[in-house]
Amino acid sequence: MTITFGGLVDRARGLVEGGRRAVLGITGAPAAGKTTLAEELVRAINADWVAHVPMDGYHLADAELDRLGRRDRKGAPDTFDALGYAALLRRLHEDEDDIVYAPGFERTLEQPIAAAIPVFRQARLIITEGNYLLLDDPHWARVRPLLTEIWYADLDPDERLRRLIDRHIRFGKPERAAVAWATGTDERNATLIRATRERADLIVPAEVIRGIGQPAGLS
Repeated sequence: MTITFGGLVDRARGLVEGGRRAVLGITGAPAAGKTTLAEELVRAINADWVAHVPMDGYHLADAELDRLGRRDRKGAPDTFDALGYAALLRRLHEDEDDIVYAPGFERTLEQPIAAAIPVFRQARLIITEGNYLLLDDPHWARVRPLLTEIWYADLDPDERLRRLIDRHIRFGKPERAAVAWATGTDERNATLIRATRERADLIVPAEVIRGIGQPAGLS
């Protein structure tokens, strides 16, 4: 089966049946193009019944990472509020509230921002994206049952690493520090994520991801 971006748009639309709310998850290693794919799907569908809710708002704040002694590996699975993210997904699935506020993430500050993303009742398709949607971990495992489908963004390693280093530099890291973080902390996380690839409902190939453009400093 040849996968195209147009086919992905049709598949995403098809997740909403009979007016039910569906939550589509997009996962992949850091800088694999998850955010770009999510944003392009929302743009292509172009309707008030689709919303984009990234997982990145569930980063723990730097002050809490300092308290826990985990700031030097920010982005690892235990530097997120996985249970809080699962609780958000449950609320979205319950579909009982006129509006649900989700946290955002400010890249220039590298900090989560509470209640930054409103999800209105008319949103029938929620597109969420993040690194650990398929991780088999006591906390993260609660996420998978709350997602209608999960797609894996499979950008080739060299291109992904180049984008990742560029992103770190763009948001303030000196080049040497950017390379060290991308090939150290980020690569350890990427190894964990790659091990979850075969659990995805769909693999989005590199040519599709490259075809929708360079990620604008996102994941």
